[in-house]
Amino acid sequence: MKRKAYDTLVNWKNATSRKPMIIQGARQVGKTYLMKHFGEHEFPQVAYFNFESQPILSNVFQNDLSPDTIINGLKLLTNVVIEPQNTLLIFDEIQACPRALTALKYFQEQAPDYPILAAGSLLGVALHQGVSFPVGKVDFLQLNPFDFIEFLEATDNEKWAQLLIDCNWELQESVSPLLIDLLKKYLLVGGMPEVAVNFGKTGDLAQARLTQASILMAYENDFSKHAPIELLPRIRLVWQSIVGQLAKENSKFIYSLLRKGSRAKDFELAIEWLKDAGLVHKVTRVNKSAWPIEAYAKWDDFKLYLHDCGLLGALAQLPPAIVLEDDRLFTEFKGILSEQYAVQQLVSQNFHLFYWRPENAEAEVDFLLPINGEIIPLEIKSSENVRSRSLSVYSKEYSPTICIRASLLAYRHQQWLLNIPLYSLGPWLIKK
Repeated sequence: MKRKAYDTLVNWKNATSRKPMIIQGARQVGKTYLMKHFGEHEFPQVAYFNFESQPILSNVFQNDLSPDTIINGLKLLTNVVIEPQNTLLIFDEIQACPRALTALKYFQEQAPDYPILAAGSLLGVALHQGVSFPVGKVDFLQLNPFDFIEFLEATDNEKWAQLLIDCNWELQESVSPLLIDLLKKYLLVGGMPEVAVNFGKTGDLAQARLTQASILMAYENDFSKHAPIELLPRIRLVWQSIVGQLAKENSKFIYSLLRKGSRAKDFELAIEWLKDAGLVHKVTRVNKSAWPIEAYAKWDDFKLYLHDCGLLGALAQLPPAIVLEDDRLFTEFKGILSEQYAVQQLVSQNFHLFYWRPENAEAEVDFLLPINGEIIPLEIKSSENVRSRSLSVYSKEYSPTICIRASLLAYRHQQWLLNIPLYSLGPWLIKK
């Protein structure tokens, strides 16, 4: 299972001033696999510790947090050989032991020869609940579900992944029906590693949907187990409303649809909890396209997407057979799966997500991308109608060097408008 994050970890390992690395991401996006796989291939030894399944480990961190004391304690409890430089220390589900987080500071200051990877599915939630954190003493890596390229590589479609990476537009156009078919499968299967890898082995979409249902159930169990009791009903209301919110004519998040008379202050903490858990992405509206983008953000005006297109389809109960029906999958509930797909590709490239809609105007551009010092508009088109009226309005207002449309059409560069095939959006962003 190849992950782009692996190369980031290799660079981290070889850095002259290495800090402990914390990997964040939603549950079941592959953090544990990545850490163990990396350790097995890059270090002579791996010492793996899980603070949820081995709560006794927390005892090692209760008193003295000096690295020598901690290392000796871990050796006594586990009989694992731990050597500087040669042993990769993995602290999994570290949010279950707040003092282990604090201890990372002392490893960075006093014992940097010990390479440490730490991960936590609900680490973002823990940090916002006041867990003591070693600011400036650790590095961060965000791990997301597979993007489209990683999905292709995980499902034995490496040659198609390479074709997209090469951005060979002419060859892509000649085989576009095959690439569109693969994209349809990605929209339905998504990027959760267990779902994608099993689908690559079996090709069974129905089984993929069953696994997705199991993951969704695990997430809801996390709500009950980890969310503050007073916040739990509101988290569930937000979670259960996401599909309906996106399916509206205007997919802006409307609080009153959750409960009559509701306002932002009633549900903003619930949304932040889901965001901190890595389960949702907010795309915030700006009313003006200018630097800095954040200065023109309307933070209470946003769209809310899941972190994975496959899970969104499962939550919407889209039937797996829909993948066989021409391009219906792209247009189902107003093409939201295509927008969700775009969100995942953008997040995988660390873009902050904003959309543009001026005051009292019908024009709206799906995403604004800071590229090479310029703000570039991106519109996602998944229906047969690819007219770009909003991009035209934006172009006349701000005169960008180029406007981008991602659609099922082939690559075309026509004056002010560049059409990128939807399946090539991620690789094109990487080259930019």
